[in-house]
Amino acid sequence: MPHQKDCKPEPGFLQPAIDLNACEGKGPCIPACPYGVLELKLLTGGEFRQLSFFGRIKTRVHGREKAAVSFPEKCHACGTCVTACPEKAITLTRFLP
Repeated sequence: MPHQKDCKPEPGFLQPAIDLNACEGKGPCIPACPYGVLELKLLTGGEFRQLSFFGRIKTRVHGREKAAVSFPEKCHACGTCVTACPEKAITLTRFLP
């Protein structure tokens, strides 16, 4: 729920969502986040198989690493990860428990 004082959502209300087919694992979003929400991780076999054909090709070229939302509860919805992503693979979405 947004605070009355500054109309910003509470941490974790909005969270980054990463389109793994678009993400190339270049990683500028990782240091851009001031709250440590994201990290690079190696895709599991199951995650890799769920990618599109072109997503699998891109992923192999980039070492099977992708950006991952590791600590979504820390997200302050500042949007720096969204603007730092060169592939436009990150959006902020509302967290639904």
